[in-house]
Amino acid sequence: MSTGLFTTDPIIAQNFFLEIDGEIVSQLISVSGLDVEVGVAKVTQVGKEGQKQQVKALGQNVETADLQLTRVAPIDITNDNLWKWFQDVRSGGLVATDRGAKRKNGSIVLYDSARGEVARFNFFNGWPSKIATDQLSVDSNEVVKETITLAIERLERVK
Repeated sequence: MSTGLFTTDPIIAQNFFLEIDGEIVSQLISVSGLDVEVGVAKVTQVGKEGQKQQVKALGQNVETADLQLTRVAPIDITNDNLWKWFQDVRSGGLVATDRGAKRKNGSIVLYDSARGEVARFNFFNGWPSKIATDQLSVDSNEVVKETITLAIERLERVK
């Protein structure tokens, strides 16, 4: 085994999609918030020689960031599953007695150039809390993009 040399190709972040309940919903331009972490409990104490030291242990807090998904804005939002989901949450709220009614499970899935799946981040109990459209300008030649914020309760990298 050669230390420091790749034995497989690295993941290239160029082909990734949003899946909701096992169905591809949208191709994405960028994703942030793929942070998988645990809480840390900190205790500061004085050691035998009088020097302060900090002891860190696994805390009980579970930390989960919101996902920020950027994609090309759809032409027709009435036929777009993300917009439909957002409008459903926005107009009807989240039902306290039925937590699963509008919250959904999904994945951010990365593919290699041969269309093979190389990584998967599963999220749980997510719902769209915001859709932001890029600034518009008459002197731009860029496509209009939108950023969707998904509030999620748990994130796991499973592949």
